[in-house]
Amino acid sequence: MSGNYPEIEGKMKKAIDFLLEEFASIRAGRANPSVLDKIMVEYYGVPTPINQVGGVSVPEPRMLVIQPWDTNVLKDVEKAIQKSDLGISPTNDGKTIRLAFPPLTEERRKELVKTVGKKAEEGRIVIRSIRREAIDMYKKMQKKSEITEDDLKKIEKEIQELTDKYIKNIDEEAKNKEKEIMEI
Repeated sequence: MSGNYPEIEGKMKKAIDFLLEEFASIRAGRANPSVLDKIMVEYYGVPTPINQVGGVSVPEPRMLVIQPWDTNVLKDVEKAIQKSDLGISPTNDGKTIRLAFPPLTEERRKELVKTVGKKAEEGRIVIRSIRREAIDMYKKMQKKSEITEDDLKKIEKEIQELTDKYIKNIDEEAKNKEKEIMEI
C-alpha cells in the first residue's frame, strides 16, 4: 500500500479543472473568448454555445468579434449576450457582433478579486472533503482489519500530502487570476 491513489487524485484534478473553468469565466480587463463559454444561443431550437455557431476572434486586447456562420443567428447571439451577466452591450453590424470591453473600475476589480477568493475557498473545501471521504474509507478498512494501523497512518500522511499539493495549486491559480484582474 504505497502512495498511489489514482481515484482520489482524479477527483482532486476534476475539482481543480472545474475551478479553472470558473476562473476563466470571470472577466478581467482584457477580452478573452472564454467569457462566452457559458452563454447559450437558441440555434434551431437547441441551446448552443456561442463558439459553436460562429468564429470568435480577439482583434484587439479589449475587443471580441463574433462572426456567425449563419447570419440568421446574429439577433439570437446578440440577445443571449444582452441577457447574460457579462455586462457588455454587443454591437451588431449585420455581419458580425463586436464586444468592446471597457477598462474595469477599481471598485469592480476589487469585487472580482473577492469573487476569485470565494471560488478558491469553495475549491479548497471540495479538496478537503475528498480527503475526508478517502480517509474515512481507509479507517473503515482498518476497523475491518483489512489494513494495519501503521498502513492507515502512512495512508493518511500520503493523502494529506496530496491534499496539500492541490490546495497549493488552488492558491497559485487564485493568485494568478487576481494579478490578471488587477493589471491595468
